Amino acid sequence: MPFSHGAACPPSRLATHRATATMGETPEPSPQAPLAVLSKVELRVSCKHLLDRDTLNKSDPCVLLLMQSQGQWMEVDRSEIIKSNLNPVFAKIFTVDYYFEEVQKLRFEVYDSHGHAGVGTHDDDFLGGMECTVGQIVAQKRVTKPLFLKYGKFAGKSTITVISEEISGNNGYVELAFRAKKLDDKDLFSKSDPFLEIYRIDDDRSEQLVYRTEVVKNNLSPIWEPFKVSLNSLCSCEEKRKLRCVVWDYDSRGKHDFIGEFFTTFEEMQKAMGENKVQWDCMNPKYKLKKRNYKNSGVVVLLDLKIHRVYSFLDYIMGGCQIHFTVAIDFTASNGDPRNSCSLHYINPYQPNEYLKALVAVGEICQDYDSDKKFSALGFGARIPPKYEVSHDFAINFNPDNDECEGIQGVVESYQSCLPKIQLYGPTNVAPIISKVARVAANEERTKEASQYFILLILTDGVVTDMADTREAIVRASYLPMSIIIVGVGNADFTDMQILDGDDGILRSPKGEPVLRDIVQFVPFREFKNASPTALAKCVLAEVPKQVVEYYSYKAFPPRCPQSDTPDSNLSSPQ
Repeated sequence: MPFSHGAACPPSRLATHRATATMGETPEPSPQAPLAVLSKVELRVSCKHLLDRDTLNKSDPCVLLLMQSQGQWMEVDRSEIIKSNLNPVFAKIFTVDYYFEEVQKLRFEVYDSHGHAGVGTHDDDFLGGMECTVGQIVAQKRVTKPLFLKYGKFAGKSTITVISEEISGNNGYVELAFRAKKLDDKDLFSKSDPFLEIYRIDDDRSEQLVYRTEVVKNNLSPIWEPFKVSLNSLCSCEEKRKLRCVVWDYDSRGKHDFIGEFFTTFEEMQKAMGENKVQWDCMNPKYKLKKRNYKNSGVVVLLDLKIHRVYSFLDYIMGGCQIHFTVAIDFTASNGDPRNSCSLHYINPYQPNEYLKALVAVGEICQDYDSDKKFSALGFGARIPPKYEVSHDFAINFNPDNDECEGIQGVVESYQSCLPKIQLYGPTNVAPIISKVARVAANEERTKEASQYFILLILTDGVVTDMADTREAIVRASYLPMSIIIVGVGNADFTDMQILDGDDGILRSPKGEPVLRDIVQFVPFREFKNASPTALAKCVLAEVPKQVVEYYSYKAFPPRCPQSDTPDSNLSSPQ
C-alpha cells in the first residue's frame, strides 16, 4: 500500500503523545473483551539505498517508530543516528507489546538528521517511510519493503528491512543439579559453608544474578539441591552467552569469603544431559598469580541438566505455522428476504450489514497469518442452483472444487454475488461444515508438524437445529488443529448457544465424551453493535493463541525450525 507522509509532528510534540501502552505497560482490559495473552517482540531495523540529502556527505539516517492509537500516529521510540551511511544497520532494538487479536499498525519513518539539531521533520529531511502491522512482521519474521515519500512516491530504490524476535521469556526452563569437590577451606575451626551463584553476562558486560543456591554447612564437597530457571533468565535464550559462576563461603555477617569462579555457557552445560557430567576448575585469580603450583580451589560438577521447552504462540507462528481461515454463513430463511431492508442479509450500499461487519473484523486479523491470503467461504441452510436442493456446506463462489476466495475482499464479493442466486431456506445445521473443516484439519494432523492451524468462523442468526450432531462434531474437532468462533447475528435468543462455549462447563458429546480442549468461542454481535469494529475481533480471537499452544503441546509438536534471518552481510555497519 502506498505510504502517505503527511505533515509530520516535530519530535517534541510527538513525545507528548508517546504510546506508553506499547512499551511494557499492560492496558486496562476492556469490559467487553478479555485481555489476550501478551508477548513482547523485538524489532531490528536496517535500510538500503537511502536517498542522499546532503551535498558534501551522505545522509545521517535515524528511524522513528510510530504506532497508531485511536486513529492517531504516536511516536513509540527512535533509533540512534548513524553518520554518513546510506545502508545503515541500526543497533537500536525496538520493543513492542504484541496482541494477536488486534491489528497493530506501525509506521517506520527515516529522516536525515543534522547534528545537534536532532531529527528534522521537513520534507527535505524525510528519506521515506513504510507502514505495516505487527502481525505481518511476526508472521513473516523478516519484512523488506520499499520506502515511500509523500503522495505515494517511491523514495528511489530505498528499502527498509524489519526483523522480529519474540522476547516473552516463554521459551521454557532448564533444571540444573550442581555439586562441588575439594573446595578450599576458608574457616579456621570448621569447614567452609559453600553456596553457588550464577550470573548472566549481558551485552553491555554487566552481570545479572540468575540464581543463588542454598548454603551447605561445614562441607568442602557439597551437593546443592537441583533448581529450575527459565532459559530467558539464564542466557536470554542464547546458548553461547557467557555465564559467570561463583562459589562463596557463607558468612552470617554478610562478608562472604570468595572461594573461586569459572566461566561457561549454556551450550557447554548441555553436555551434561543423560549420563554425562561436566566439570570446571573453580579458580581464584589471586591464588593463580601468587602460587606457583596452584591448580584450583576445587572442582564444580554439573551432575544433570534437563530442558523443559514451553513454546508460545509466537514460537509456532515464527516457525512458519499458517492460520487458515474459513467463514461459514447462515443463509436460512429466518434472516429475511435479502431484498427487504429489514433482512439481516440486506446489502445496503452505504453501510455493511452485520454479517459483513463480523466477517471483515475477524478476517482482517487472520489474513496477516496466511501467506497465500486465500480463504474458504461456505454457506449453509439455502437452496442452491442448479437443482435448488438444500445444502449445508456449499461454496459461496459455487466452485465445489475450490471454495477459496482471494482475500477478505474476495469473500465479501462472493457473498454479495451469491445472495441473488440462492433461496434462503433451512434448517440451521452447522455440524456438516464443522465436519468438513475437521476433515481438512485431520489431513494436516497426519503431517505431524505445526504447519497449519484452522479457524472456522460461523455466522448465524439463530440457535442451531442440529445441536446433538454439532456437539459431537465439536468434540471430534477438539482433537484436531482447529478453533471455532460462532458469532450470533440479529436479535434472536442465543441462550442455548452458550452450551457450545465451554466457559461455563465442559462441553460433552451426546454420549458424554468431553472435549479435549475448549475450542469454541461464542458471542452475540449485538453486544458489539455500538463498539469499534476491532472490539469484536479482540473478544473472539483472544483465546486463539492459547488454543493453538494447547493443541500442539498436547500433540508434542514443536515449532518448525525457521531459517535464520539476519540482515544481509553486505549491509554497511555504522561508521
